[in-house]
Amino acid sequence: MKNLRVTLIQSILHWENISANLEMFSEKISSVGETDLIVLPETFTTGFSMNPKFAESMDGSAVKWMKKIAKQKNCVVCGSLMIADEGRFYNRLVWMQADGEFQTYDKRHLFCISDEPKFFTASNERLIVELNGWKICPLICYDLRFPVWARNVVGDNTNNGNPAYDVLLYVANWPERRNVAWKSLLPARAIENQAYVIGANRVGVDEKNISHSGDSMVIDALGKILYHKEQEEDIFTIELNCEELKKVRGQLPFLKDADEFVLNPKSKIKSH
Repeated sequence: MKNLRVTLIQSILHWENISANLEMFSEKISSVGETDLIVLPETFTTGFSMNPKFAESMDGSAVKWMKKIAKQKNCVVCGSLMIADEGRFYNRLVWMQADGEFQTYDKRHLFCISDEPKFFTASNERLIVELNGWKICPLICYDLRFPVWARNVVGDNTNNGNPAYDVLLYVANWPERRNVAWKSLLPARAIENQAYVIGANRVGVDEKNISHSGDSMVIDALGKILYHKEQEEDIFTIELNCEELKKVRGQLPFLKDADEFVLNPKSKIKSH
């Protein structure tokens, strides 16, 4: 396990315009130097649209673009997008590796206020991926409000309180009018799970006249904010320190005292 370089891209999004967003992100990513992981916002190809006609297949232009960019930059690229798969629609995070292999996570908590559950199918499986020795749990936006889903120990404690992941990552289209919750819950998730937390959000006003302040953040396992950008587009690379994380967990082994319970029988965690 070595230090992990993560690049967050906080950007406006072109509403329901896949090609324009891919072109824009190509330009932004061209300026990124050496990094291990590039993080894009939720529904980065369309904005937070509820129109499934803009959903692409896993063989569509956006996933092919992610594969190309990951290979070019020799890093992982992740972000969520609308996906059509076997007659259903998903808000799906794609974790694309430089070698073209990928993993996916479908958003579990669909945002009822925007009628997301009417159009998309929720997941019952959490994803944990590995990158350079780090275990990373990627989640999507509204998932942030549900701490049990982000819990950093196996429910029945069969792992003796050992952490399931080292980094908790949220991609989002979180609106400015509720940014107090965003800025409060991200540090809370870091503290209670003794992990780095990354929140990558968008900025700008969408076609529904909803304003997004960004407020993308990186937080350490003690809840200290290492990076925070509001209102502006930004491309920022930060190095996560593995020794600092080990030190916190060694001095404060709180996870070993976690309560034992299982979320529900239908919820499974898949690890790759």
